[in-house]
Order: sequence, then structure tokens, then C-alpha cells
Amino acid sequence: MMNILITAIWLMLPAYLPNNFAALFGGGTPLDFGQRFNDGRRIMGDGKTYRGTAAGTICGFLVGLALNSVASSLGLPSFGAGLEQFLVLGGLSLGAMLGDIVASFFKRRLGMKRGAQFFVIDQLDFVFGAWILTVILDPHWFWNNFTPTIIVIVLIITPVLHRVTNIIGYRIGAKREPW
Repeated sequence: MMNILITAIWLMLPAYLPNNFAALFGGGTPLDFGQRFNDGRRIMGDGKTYRGTAAGTICGFLVGLALNSVASSLGLPSFGAGLEQFLVLGGLSLGAMLGDIVASFFKRRLGMKRGAQFFVIDQLDFVFGAWILTVILDPHWFWNNFTPTIIVIVLIITPVLHRVTNIIGYRIGAKREPW
């Protein structure tokens, strides 16, 4: 059981870390340029920026490259090589960022303020974004690595890991809220 848990976390690290890096290195121009949707509310809000999205995606990708360099020596799955590696790591890291951005759009439609807690969605939006984009970019790699068991484990452990990392981010001053 421990091996499958480690594998699940390993496969998700390029998706787990981008939002943390976005919070750490973000700021600047919002993705929505301050524009409002037809409901009068901001499209996404000030929390989703170009710099944060780029930093999160790049850092998640770099984490994946580092993991890939030691994967075989640790007996853990590879993120591919060449174009496959680019597609997989791009799917996981950018997909995580896009999942969070889409959730922010819907939170604004529901009238929720920046940082408002949206239970379950906040904990899994980036997972679904990462999975969807990775399936689109490299379905063969995704289904060979994300078995039904791995998927269930990720869905169970992610909310716990998400809460722990957000508390850490809050305590070091990288996040405004501990959720």
C-alpha cells in the first residue's frame, strides 16, 4: 500500500506544486485585466495573474524534470522522454493552473470573494484540470500511469495534502488564508 501511495504522490507532484509557486511568485497584472463579466462581477479577480500562472506552470514543469531525472533510480514512474515528457509535464503543471483559474471564474459567478473557501472544489479543481489537460495531450501516458487505484488514492489524499500545504503557505506568509 505504501508503494502505491508514494507513486500517487509522485505522479501528482508536478500538479500539486504549481499553485504554491504561483502564490509565492505571483502578483502583477491580473489575467482578466480587471474586467467584469456580464453579471457585473470580476471575471476571475486579482488573485489570478499572468506572472503567477507562468511561474506556477514553469516551476511545476521544472519539478517534473527533476523528478524524471531520478525516477528510474528510485523505481518510480517516468514522465516520459522528449515530446512525451514535454506534453505530460505541460499537461500536469499548466492543467493544474487552468483548473484553479476555471474554479475562480465559477466562484466569482457565485458571488464568492477572493480567498473564500469553496469546500471540495478548492481541494480538487487543480487535480481535474491537470488530469483533463494531460488526457488531452497524452492519453496513452495518462491511462498507463493513472490506474483506477491511483485515481482513487489521489482523490482521497489530495484534500488532506492541500490543507496541510495551505496552512504552511499561510504561516510563512505566502497565502492570505489557510485553506
